[in-house]
Amino acid sequence: MRKLIFCSSILVLVVLFGVATTAGGAGSKQQEEKISSMDRGRAQQMLDDIGSDLRKHYYDPTFHGVDLEAMLREYKQRIQNAETMNMALSHVAAALDTLQDSHTFFLPPAHAYHHSYEWKIQVVGERCYVTQVKPKSDAEAKGVKPGDEVVSINSYPPDRVNLRKIEYVFNILRPQPGLRVVLRDPTGSERQVDVMANMKAGQRIKDLTGEGIWDVIREGENKEHFMRARYVEVGDELMILKLPEFDFAPSEIEGMLGRARKHKALVLDLRSNPGGSEETLKYLLGGMFENDVKIGNRVGRETKQEAVITKGGHNPFQGKLVVLLDSRSASAAELFARVIQLEKRGTVLGDQSSGSVMEARHYSYTMGVDTVIPFGASITRADLIMSDGKSLEHTGVTPDEISLPTAADLASGHDPVLAHAAQILGVKLSPEDAGKMFPYEWPPE
Repeated sequence: MRKLIFCSSILVLVVLFGVATTAGGAGSKQQEEKISSMDRGRAQQMLDDIGSDLRKHYYDPTFHGVDLEAMLREYKQRIQNAETMNMALSHVAAALDTLQDSHTFFLPPAHAYHHSYEWKIQVVGERCYVTQVKPKSDAEAKGVKPGDEVVSINSYPPDRVNLRKIEYVFNILRPQPGLRVVLRDPTGSERQVDVMANMKAGQRIKDLTGEGIWDVIREGENKEHFMRARYVEVGDELMILKLPEFDFAPSEIEGMLGRARKHKALVLDLRSNPGGSEETLKYLLGGMFENDVKIGNRVGRETKQEAVITKGGHNPFQGKLVVLLDSRSASAAELFARVIQLEKRGTVLGDQSSGSVMEARHYSYTMGVDTVIPFGASITRADLIMSDGKSLEHTGVTPDEISLPTAADLASGHDPVLAHAAQILGVKLSPEDAGKMFPYEWPPE
């Protein structure tokens, strides 16, 4: 009988990063401590706990043809053979990755430090580019610039399919002290750069009884500031509304819609919007239609076929509408844009979206008595089938018109996509001026 081998792309990335980081330069690392029998047991217990909820709650009882029990046994044995705790946790993540589901993944215990590479990258079309570099960072000092094409990261070439997993590995699962990257500038010249991360000591568990409570309050205020909706009004002709996520109360959405109704046209910028709550999605969509509109059918283990309907607004925005997407637009942002397309309510402009559209729930776990170790998992509870009978998972939304910034646009800070959206709606706006409307903001350390 042929033995099934479960080889996850997450595990492949971990191994590749591990090999690359032993070569010196940015990736040089200290020798990791051998895993203790206690920690090995903890990692196996994590897999057991998550596996139990997968059995009960994962939306597809066939697990896409994966033999769940065989897979869990395989990865439990891999943990048994792991030499370090980092590799043991990587096996937990790899086990969930075998399902190839954008919303099912491992949330490892928090690291005892704050970690940031202080530069941002993104797929534009079919290439990966640097989009932002933090001032006074190591990346800036090493000459990394917006508009540089990212050829490889620790020897692994990023693309539209794997970038999310690469970022998961080196941002969440196994943050690196530095990355060895190969960049290609707009002239075509390539160079190798070792970019170091900014790492500062932090706390795994915050003290909420003393001064630590103020750290939590400040973090909440910072998130509220950076996740706020921003808008620009161009006379009574056009309002441009940028939503960073779908996490607003109905009263907040109504305030946005009330302002939009004063204009003849609206550009809704959902670029880099990762999605959020169904309630926000329904309320915002409802504000675009007079009648009720079907978003799709929720299909899961508990709900075989449940229609998801948004109620039409009593006073909806009735002007012209353009929705902007890019490769980081995900989940609720994709659903919003696709409904606008299917109902022929407006124009979708920009780049192919992420294709990360499932309904998931986060599960929290703890282990330990004297020292409590929190960890978690996101597990998909349902897929959403649109009114055309298709799911957006792994496919995304294809814009009505593809419009992309060039490497030169990224380097200069110009935004030709937003400028083109305004032009479609009859408003003249230069790419230079459009690029100044919503400047990128780096969260405080």
